Amino acid sequence: MIPATSGPVAAVVCVHGAGAGGWEWNVWSRVLGAEGFVVAASDLEPAAAGLEATTFADYRRQVLDACTDQRTSHPAAPLVVVGASLGGLLALSVAKAVRADALVLVNALPPAGVLSRPLGAPHPPRVRWGSERSIASTCRALPDADDAARLYAFTRWRDESGRVLDEARVGIPVDPVRCPTLVLASECDDDIPPAASRALSVRCMADFEMLPRASHAGPLLGTSAAAIASRVASWLHGRLALTAV
Repeated sequence: MIPATSGPVAAVVCVHGAGAGGWEWNVWSRVLGAEGFVVAASDLEPAAAGLEATTFADYRRQVLDACTDQRTSHPAAPLVVVGASLGGLLALSVAKAVRADALVLVNALPPAGVLSRPLGAPHPPRVRWGSERSIASTCRALPDADDAARLYAFTRWRDESGRVLDEARVGIPVDPVRCPTLVLASECDDDIPPAASRALSVRCMADFEMLPRASHAGPLLGTSAAAIASRVASWLHGRLALTAV
């Protein structure tokens, strides 16, 4: 139990994946909040010139700003950056700059140098995950979620910048991380092969956990999301305690 007079265990910035939003972290935010963490999970916003003109650097600046806000609001608390898919690559890209005390990567897009070739095919300027969404495609994307979670996601998917995704797929260079890192990989991920996540964990000298039967978005939106978030909270408690010694 966290004493009522104590500060947060850590200040957490959660970075969502492509086509999603801060809502993707609702379950994790509740679980981590109950464990004494203070969580910020905002939406990544398109550039002023429009979604098609939005770049990885535009999103990265927003993540840097979110981390700065958490540092300013909670100066005595360790800073933890958590990211899923594209958000994982964004989290990894800012970790050194923001002096993150811990990093959690969920089915993260790998940075440059991890894979020998790009993942997937090039994208159109606007990827129409929101404007052309369907309940059928949402169900296929979330086989490990219940109907309520699928409907919630279906109403919230958004279009994404193909430019950002193409920058990410060919590889974004990142600085080596120096903080405790946990890499989570979904066993049934059709977007980020578990082998890519394992290779990323080796590069980052990170702890690694395979999530059985989980889909790409399942760790955040599936029926096991709360249990996974609870394990992450336990890992953070342990690793941050060791770092503080």
